[in-house]
Amino acid sequence: QVQLAESGGGWVQPGGSLSLSCNYSGYTYNMGWWRQAPGKEREFVAAISWRGDMTTYTDSVQGRFTISRDNVKNMVTLQMNRLNPEDTAVYYCAAANSFGRELIRYDWWGQGTQVTVSP
Repeated sequence: QVQLAESGGGWVQPGGSLSLSCNYSGYTYNMGWWRQAPGKEREFVAAISWRGDMTTYTDSVQGRFTISRDNVKNMVTLQMNRLNPEDTAVYYCAAANSFGRELIRYDWWGQGTQVTVSP
């Protein structure tokens, strides 16, 4: 049984930074961050392989967000810099048996954490 718990969301002004954390229990899976804004579909943000040697990002966050992991602490982190209002969403941590950005790969999900970017 995989359990995921996100933390670190909140409010930040445009141009600011936030760091999201996801603590996981169980096996060491490939991990991803997704987000969902009101009225929109869930959107892929970033993913990292179980060993941490591969990462991938959606174009809109490339160069601003960084995903990393610490398998000793069972934690995945999403560092978000130069945030803008379009980044406002509920952010979800998810685990997958295979590495990639397709929604169908992800079988386990956290409860989500709200990120709000506004003046």
